[in-house]
Amino acid sequence: MKHSLGSLVTWSHTHQGKKVVRYTLTSGITTVISFSAVAAFYGFRIIPSVIWATLAGNLVGTVPAYNLNRRWTWNKRGRSSLRTEIAPFLAMSAFGIAFSQLGAWWAKHEVAVHHWSHLTNTGLVAGANLVCFAVFWVLKLMVFNRIFHVNKLEQIDQHLTLEERAAS
Repeated sequence: MKHSLGSLVTWSHTHQGKKVVRYTLTSGITTVISFSAVAAFYGFRIIPSVIWATLAGNLVGTVPAYNLNRRWTWNKRGRSSLRTEIAPFLAMSAFGIAFSQLGAWWAKHEVAVHHWSHLTNTGLVAGANLVCFAVFWVLKLMVFNRIFHVNKLEQIDQHLTLEERAAS
């Protein structure tokens, strides 16, 4: 166990490890934003429809997700490319939001069938959204890594520490 933890810590200091840690933190931040927006929209009855509250809440998280992933996770600066960055990101986000709509349809059914409190229903709606996005986390990592991959191997090697170079 101690050896695996040490290996994980060592790996987290590599280029790829740092990227995955940043992606995970970005996902956590934007999940909190989306989750909070869905819960607020539905819970405070700003948007009383499960479907529309879920859609609106997830759209709220899309802009910070793009910016944090592009700038912090993949360290990409300058103008965004519509064809190679924005369109694929929006397509993957739309795919995730569409899947969350399936969770919203399920939650809507459960809310209609059971006569739970609005607080319980809000937890169900927000929780279904959270589960749906969790399913796409790894897929998004793989796709976004491809979209924002800008460093050539030689550039990455320049940033490796002596210890990382000796290990490879």
